[in-house]
Amino acid sequence: MSRLFTVGLITACYIAVAWLKVAPLQVIRSQLQLIKISALGLIFCLSVVGGNISLRFLPVSFNQAVGATTPFFTAVFAYLMTMKKEGWVTYVTLIPVVTGVIIASGGEPLFHLFGFIMCIGATAARALKSVLQGILLSSEAERLTSMNLLMYMAPVAVIFLLPAAILMEEGVVGITIALARDDWKFLVYLIFNSALAYFVNLTNFLVTKHTSPLTLQVLGNAKGAVAVVISILIFRNPVSVTGMLGYSLTVAGVILYNEAKKRNV
Repeated sequence: MSRLFTVGLITACYIAVAWLKVAPLQVIRSQLQLIKISALGLIFCLSVVGGNISLRFLPVSFNQAVGATTPFFTAVFAYLMTMKKEGWVTYVTLIPVVTGVIIASGGEPLFHLFGFIMCIGATAARALKSVLQGILLSSEAERLTSMNLLMYMAPVAVIFLLPAAILMEEGVVGITIALARDDWKFLVYLIFNSALAYFVNLTNFLVTKHTSPLTLQVLGNAKGAVAVVISILIFRNPVSVTGMLGYSLTVAGVILYNEAKKRNV
């Protein structure tokens, strides 16, 4: 189904840029820029596939807690790729974010090593994607608007997601056709989800452009905290006192990071 949503992304991007002229159409300027866009699409797919695999072995609450370490990986990749340094206070506030996940890992009743490895991999890929998209959105030589970057990235994502969808979602095309035949509302739901996916990714790019990749990931942890609580209420997965302590410490680190960024503005 993720492949179908990505096809919807391509359609929405093309309509917005080529037909509605919401943003001027930009062409790819160099082979290096094309390679970076392709890498962005591949990394996006790795984050999606890794995240989906991890959810087969880990509860949503723990998955979201691990995902809260994305700012840590983002800070590391931002320094390695752009040599951009944050204030020392900002780095200090990331310590409880990572420490909280370590504590939560030790206290997770449904801990699964392979699922944990896949979750960490997806988290790192998500961080790398944020840094790379920040470069493509802000570099003087390769700058693209958010809509154009999304339009060029989406087809690359489809190419990489297609084999993954065939392997992981057996019979997805036949199932989709059958559902559409049985209930026309399914197509409406699919189009609606594709539109949501488009605006989520567009907003993601806009936040990256006007703030920073690190700020984007830290702000995203607010969603993770809500997802942890909701998943526990819906799925009733067991949570230990140690696990709750780890989750709380991670959320506290996010709050401290936000305060540190406000004072540095």
